[in-house]
Amino acid sequence: MSEKNVVEAFKNGGIIAYPTEAVFGLGCDPDNKEALKRLLKLKQRSPEKGLILLAGSYSQLLPYIDDSKIPQDKRLTLLSRWPDGITQLVPKNNNISSLLSGSFDTIAVRITSQPDVVALCQQTNKPIVSTSANLSGQEPAKTWQSLDLVLSKQVDFILKGVTLGRTSPSKIIDALTGKIIRN
Repeated sequence: MSEKNVVEAFKNGGIIAYPTEAVFGLGCDPDNKEALKRLLKLKQRSPEKGLILLAGSYSQLLPYIDDSKIPQDKRLTLLSRWPDGITQLVPKNNNISSLLSGSFDTIAVRITSQPDVVALCQQTNKPIVSTSANLSGQEPAKTWQSLDLVLSKQVDFILKGVTLGRTSPSKIIDALTGKIIRN
């Protein structure tokens, strides 16, 4: 399928399976509440946990975060950790859906260099929601061929690219405190 089809699926509220740095992810348009609900149901994931936003650039994240609450020195550190491999918790924009941030005052964000994701984010001028392509509690898929059959039949588009070859899902760090949430 073409690049155009993945953009159409994204814009039409579809669920997309796509490669990230280490595993395949499932995602959708972060502004489409119905797609978010469908994604959480598909994953069997509690809405209280929140989701990650994956972007090709910091500017794509600005509508979802409260950049004014990030001190300049912390912003420089935050930006120096990207691209790839590190998800950071930053103050959320209070206008975003709680389906994105869960029960938290922060939102998890990451900038990637995975070319398929960067292209999608550039074409939509938005980040994509990112959660591992597996049912909660199961091992995430590392290739599009290893996607769970149940999941693969319920997604609207499979972006048949490759991961960046990292061996484990992203580390999660609180960008303001430096505390490691997931190593």
